[in-house]
Amino acid sequence: MSATLTVGTAHGSTGSKLRWAAADSWTMTRRELAHWARRPAQVVVGLVFPVMMLMMFGYLIGGGRGVDGDFTSYLVPGMFAMTMAFGLDATMLAVTQDLGKGVIDRFRAMPMYSGAVLVGRSVADMLQSAVGLSVMIAVGYALGWRWHHGFASFLAAVGLLLLLRFAMLWIGIHLALVAGKPELVQAVQILVWPVTFLSNAIAAPQSMPAWLGAIVEWNPLSATCTAVRGLFGNPDAGGGSWAATHAELLAVAWPAALIAVFFPLAVKRFRDLSR
Repeated sequence: MSATLTVGTAHGSTGSKLRWAAADSWTMTRRELAHWARRPAQVVVGLVFPVMMLMMFGYLIGGGRGVDGDFTSYLVPGMFAMTMAFGLDATMLAVTQDLGKGVIDRFRAMPMYSGAVLVGRSVADMLQSAVGLSVMIAVGYALGWRWHHGFASFLAAVGLLLLLRFAMLWIGIHLALVAGKPELVQAVQILVWPVTFLSNAIAAPQSMPAWLGAIVEWNPLSATCTAVRGLFGNPDAGGGSWAATHAELLAVAWPAALIAVFFPLAVKRFRDLSR
């Protein structure tokens, strides 16, 4: 292991415990970052795949059903949101591999903050997601996409995108702890594709059958897509439903609800591993 592990103690004041928890979590984060240096190809693939998806839908497939105006301005924010759902397989594989090799059990036996492994994994994932989103923004800009509102709205949109990623991350961590084996990750990963494509990222719900359009509008990914399009000043999917007119509220409420459910489930599952 290339990252030197420094562990704290469970004794001391509350402030001391928090400092040790932060130090242990950062140590686990550095461990995950060290893996990037040893597996650069995996990092590059994670960055290139969303770009390939954007190019494919923007140039090869082209045209959005029910989209008025410039399709690129509609598509690019949708692809930003889809990028936040992609790539969970890498996180899930890392967790299941550590489980299979007994690495997590060894960490749990050390005098360190018990949640440091999960926190370190989540921080590393969020850093990689931020880098990936930055690459996508640069590629979108090169393709002619622009945001038309102020910098504060731009930062708010980026914040909503990363909030969605954080929620998806804890779903992935929980499912990885439940699956327990790398070979089961692929079966779980298949579930991500219907959720991402059953959204308004690429096509407007108004172009779909009424029942399907209603499902699409209430998809958490659709809420984030619509909200960031509004903050960027890009064309939206339209529609007068409650979900469409309150997209920014849902773009916060959906991830918050998912985190409230899956974060404690993941923590509980992690604590129960050795019982």
